[in-house]
Amino acid sequence: MEQFKLVGICNNALEAKEVLNNTEVDLIFLDIQLPGMTGLHFLRTLEYPPLVILTTAYAEYALESYEFNVIDYLLKPISFERFSKAITKILEGRLFTNVVKENNTLHDDHIFIKANSKFFKVNFSEIIYIQGMKDYLKIYTPEYRLVTHQTMSEMEKTLPAKQFIRVHKSYIIAKAYIKSIYGSSIEIDKATIPIGMSYRDKVMELIVKK
Repeated sequence: MEQFKLVGICNNALEAKEVLNNTEVDLIFLDIQLPGMTGLHFLRTLEYPPLVILTTAYAEYALESYEFNVIDYLLKPISFERFSKAITKILEGRLFTNVVKENNTLHDDHIFIKANSKFFKVNFSEIIYIQGMKDYLKIYTPEYRLVTHQTMSEMEKTLPAKQFIRVHKSYIIAKAYIKSIYGSSIEIDKATIPIGMSYRDKVMELIVKK
């Protein structure tokens, strides 16, 4: 499939961590049983895990797996039909088609977001903040809300850095709508957004920047 490119095959968590640290990875097929640790334990070590499809012979891990960015859970032996369904789920929008790039380039002032089987034109100036909810995003504007299948990392790459900043693993905000920054929170429009510990320095640059 031309939409996919294999960037690595790893025999253990250390090899996988090295690939993820040095290569842009959108999706991993991850076994529950890894040498020295479980696949779920490995996911807990990742600050920003990519999309994950679990492959395992152990059905009892299914519920726990959905704490992570897991989009499917394939039980061994995996049939080609079941594998194809997982791939179709991705191709239908979870990884490739939710943020639409017109003529393969982003416009300077807007993007198109797929929600409710429609493509909505959203001006960057309209976006107040974006909230991540597992493999969904909720986009807040003054007039409406959009819910779409998309990862925070993909959306962060799409939005212009001059206008937006990620302040928490679950929040990206528009700098123009910030009212105040205090303690570990940001007041933006009518909402109060938490500041994640790993993002504090980046947020503080907004205050001290001349």
